[in-house]
Amino acid sequence: MWDNPRLLNAAAGALTALALMVFAVALAQLLVRSPLFPVREMLVVGTLTHTARAQVESAVQGRIAGNFFAVDLDEVRAALEALPWVRRAHVRRIWPDRLEAALEEHEAMARWAESGLVNVQGERFPGTTDAPLPLFAGPAGSEGDLARRYLRFREILAPLQAEPQRLMVSPRRAWVLRLDDGLTIALGRDAANDPIESRLARLVAAYPQTLGRLARKAEHVDARYPNGFALRVPEHKGG
Repeated sequence: MWDNPRLLNAAAGALTALALMVFAVALAQLLVRSPLFPVREMLVVGTLTHTARAQVESAVQGRIAGNFFAVDLDEVRAALEALPWVRRAHVRRIWPDRLEAALEEHEAMARWAESGLVNVQGERFPGTTDAPLPLFAGPAGSEGDLARRYLRFREILAPLQAEPQRLMVSPRRAWVLRLDDGLTIALGRDAANDPIESRLARLVAAYPQTLGRLARKAEHVDARYPNGFALRVPEHKGG
């Protein structure tokens, strides 16, 4: 072996590569453990309406440990995304001594029956607000479907200048809609040849000649029928 130049060159190359690798690992460990390069500031970017700076500072307290190279960015991101109104956080290092956190807040669409809110992406989150919002209710996992249907129902109801106030779906997928004027509409379950959007559209089209002409306002409409609907109006109480 010692008389073979090719083997000697290969062995020397391997030893050099190993030495460089050991040096790189040692240097990385030195940088991570060094008291030099402390993180001095964290910048927060993004339009924040519901998340205060104090909440951000509290969330990351104790998680920006070590120096610039040692900070666990995933841990900081997870702590920020645990804040009630933060939907997403992206954290990066800015040389030589700063972190930058770009935060995206939830945009609330509705309240959820038990607690919390539903955002415009159809995701439930644990925020609170005093803003007037419609109410969603349904089994776990139905939030996205409720959000999509809500937007479609608003479009269909636009000619009546009515807004959905409550939207509910049962575990058996039966839909009930309540409008801001108090009218409750039972839409039932989807059918391949008669989706619930079609039932609501038929009701809206017939409204001027039917419900719109009633002397007393209807309080409940059963729109589960393929060719019509049934009404319930309050009983008249004579004086």
